[in-house]
Amino acid sequence: MNTRLLGAKGEYFASRYLRDKGYDILSGNFVGGTGEIDIVATDNNFICFVEVKTRTRGTMFAPAEAVDRRKQENIRSAAAVYMKDFPAGVRMRYDIIEVLVDENAQLLEINHIKNAF
Repeated sequence: MNTRLLGAKGEYFASRYLRDKGYDILSGNFVGGTGEIDIVATDNNFICFVEVKTRTRGTMFAPAEAVDRRKQENIRSAAAVYMKDFPAGVRMRYDIIEVLVDENAQLLEINHIKNAF
């Protein structure tokens, strides 16, 4: 499976996971500023900007390790554009969801890292 399809599958699993946990999904693949946000969701009083990283079993590094400082800056840039439609003082956070799948892209594990950066 190519990386684009694998990423889309991971975003599907992550969205389903968030809904099951009571989050409301506001947007998917929001593009703004210099970045993209995979999922924008609400969790109680927070707007959550969620980066989803999907890997197959057996990869050497944790998926979250791919969210380096440059990627974080791009996500923050997109979040700033998104937040222009909200009143000042709205609480926000940046989460990472790691999705681990098998070689057939079947879900093995989800790890949700709140306040990741």
